[in-house]
Amino acid sequence: MALNKEQLLEWLSQVAPNRYLQALVIILVFAGLAKIADVMIRRVARKWIEKTTFKLDDQILDIFHKPIFISILLFGLALATERLAFKESVDFVTMGGLKTIGILIWSVAVSRLAKLLLSLVSHDESRFKLIQDRTLPLFNNLLLIIVISVSMYILFLVWNIDLTAWMASAGILGLAVSFAAKDTLANLFSGVFIMADAPYKLGDMIVLESGERGYVTTIGIRSTRILTRDDVEITVPNSIMGNTKVINEAGGRHEKYRIRVKVGVAYGSDIDKVHEVLLDEAKLNSQVCSIPAARVRFRAFGDSSLDHELLCWVRKPVQKGSVLHMLNTAIYKRFLKENIEIPFPQRDVHIIPPDSHNSGNGTA
Repeated sequence: MALNKEQLLEWLSQVAPNRYLQALVIILVFAGLAKIADVMIRRVARKWIEKTTFKLDDQILDIFHKPIFISILLFGLALATERLAFKESVDFVTMGGLKTIGILIWSVAVSRLAKLLLSLVSHDESRFKLIQDRTLPLFNNLLLIIVISVSMYILFLVWNIDLTAWMASAGILGLAVSFAAKDTLANLFSGVFIMADAPYKLGDMIVLESGERGYVTTIGIRSTRILTRDDVEITVPNSIMGNTKVINEAGGRHEKYRIRVKVGVAYGSDIDKVHEVLLDEAKLNSQVCSIPAARVRFRAFGDSSLDHELLCWVRKPVQKGSVLHMLNTAIYKRFLKENIEIPFPQRDVHIIPPDSHNSGNGTA
């Protein structure tokens, strides 16, 4: 290796006797090598990769294309700096700056590659049950923290910074931050537990204990966002989501949702005919599922009606309101056609004349 370096210096001295010109020659040579590598990657490697059926190799090539090109240039600049033989302080700053640029570029490339691999792994839930779509943001954030930490450690070594004092300061700072940001930390840990336990997922229709109902649009580290049917977005801190009752209407064995149509008919009605009409209207509605089949239940003898419920299923919870509207409308029209009476509460008011009230008291 030393022989090669001596030969390189001898060749440079023949080409350019001045060390500044020698540094320029080094820069030009490595700029040419970087350009050659760029052409090889863009024309040769890409054409070969395009013949494969996998998309992963194309994405990996896109990630490492620029870092390789820039690294060759940085290496040439480092050799040129060494050849110029600056003062120790200038050389330290120059070499440190070049190394810093290289570390940052490759840190970004490594993080992009790791995110790509995590995204690929998350689609195979049979083999990697922990890494799924709902937990992918968590692992991406953890990955980013690891890459940043390792990069900062290497940068400290490059600039000869003593890590002992920094570690002590970080411990004190972390203790202060933990007290000052306890609510944020509570949301953070609750977000981790929500992603791991998965009481709901993106796209589910949920109902909060406070009554809000809507789609889950985002499950973040700090909060969960819900889009209501009024197109109003509600942001709920994860610490609250982790300690409140959440009804997941899209949970269970399937996403189908059962709706209940409450109907009261007058005493003396033919309840067999009522049951037939209710089931018939459920079958006529195209948005009502045939499996499970609709059913009718005679619930109670009310004060002025025989209370029934039509129980049927819709494909998604979001259809609840529209199907209820259609069934109520259809049942009402059908009852009118079949002369089935829908009763309503009635009260008889008896007015007692004042004279009869006084005569009942009697006088002496």
